[in-house]
Amino acid sequence: MNKIFFLLVCFISAYINFSSFAQTTGPIRGSLVVVGGGMRDLDILHRFAELAGGHDAPIVVIPTAGGAENYNQYWSGLEQFKQAGFTNLTLIHTYDPNIADTDEFATPIHNAQGVWFTGGRQWRLADAYLNNKVHEALTGLLERDGVIGGSSAGATILGSYLARGDSSGNTIMMGDHEEGFGFIKNIAIDQHLLRRNRHFDLLEIIEAKPGLLGIGLDEDTALVVQGNLFEVIGQSYAVIYDHEDKLASGRQFYFLEPGDEFNLLSRQGYRPEEVLRPFGRMMESN
Repeated sequence: MNKIFFLLVCFISAYINFSSFAQTTGPIRGSLVVVGGGMRDLDILHRFAELAGGHDAPIVVIPTAGGAENYNQYWSGLEQFKQAGFTNLTLIHTYDPNIADTDEFATPIHNAQGVWFTGGRQWRLADAYLNNKVHEALTGLLERDGVIGGSSAGATILGSYLARGDSSGNTIMMGDHEEGFGFIKNIAIDQHLLRRNRHFDLLEIIEAKPGLLGIGLDEDTALVVQGNLFEVIGQSYAVIYDHEDKLASGRQFYFLEPGDEFNLLSRQGYRPEEVLRPFGRMMESN
């Protein structure tokens, strides 16, 4: 009995230790376009179109995070996609997870080459679509090399930990909704970072869950994620929060600019003009 108890304790300890150092990984197939809000830079949507197969590719837009009573094909939020040249747009929406968990509702996603989640509150997306047939269809879209994009709340939901997921207010970093879609594993994503002076907020999550990688995105800035690599595109910065490796100065985050690349698995950033020489978390920029 003592031997069994000892082995059980060892197993639990090993599990806890493994969980604490879970790997951060991107989708095995397909692409993600993760945007920090704003969406004034149409070049980001053009990149999304390229990954989907062109501006005439079938695209599903899901505005549920916005919280309006109803949405239809005349919703004004579709205008920016039309301005960017998209010609084959379908809007789907429900707040009811039972409706979302039907083949009929999920069919447009099965027929799409890309899906886009617009902004609002990320907990609404979790309530409606997490762990049902919509979630399954999104996973299938990636598996057939499609692309999923999202801005603001639509960006945060793509990660595994749902930052600002509390239904009572978006200033609560760790709230009553903590699970995202998990298309990037072991990560928390924040948005509107510098525009709304949020660059210290993710530290609360990373200190409570030190195994997570934190990424904050400013407005009009995006990550293009393929496998375990992402590229920063757009107009501003992505900010990396890694509890395991602080800068030599003691700072707990550092900045990536457009054109920089990052390996999620190794948690290392690169500047392509430096022949993929890593700029370490221990190095400070001028």
